[in-house]
Amino acid sequence: MTDIATAAPGTEIGRITADRITRHMLALYCGASGDHNPIHVDIDFAKAAGMPDVFAHGMLSMAFLGRLVTKLAPQTALRGFGARFTSITQLGSEITCVAKLVERFEEAGEKRARLELVAMDQKGDVKLMGDAVVALA
Repeated sequence: MTDIATAAPGTEIGRITADRITRHMLALYCGASGDHNPIHVDIDFAKAAGMPDVFAHGMLSMAFLGRLVTKLAPQTALRGFGARFTSITQLGSEITCVAKLVERFEEAGEKRARLELVAMDQKGDVKLMGDAVVALA
């Protein structure tokens, strides 16, 4: 991880790879999130909906992005966090999350940094694109 306070804009400042997406992970996420949509855990339901198999919750990949952001800055420094879902995350995917520094700026008397976030699978297929704003110490 590269220091946000000293990195040049455009620099990759952090990267993590989450565990491979499994049926067990999806079942655990259903319980933890309260999102019990059967398309994520019931293969018969997913096939009836025209999908080849169940697939990951979009918010699971966003949680991976959140894990990266909180490795770069404490949770108390988070000022904004958002993402746009771009494609479905299939079983067996390994999601890698990358953060790049976009800019440092001052707002409300506080030094802050804007980060560009991307979550992609092992093939490079982008699953989420997002951003975060964190306060700098």
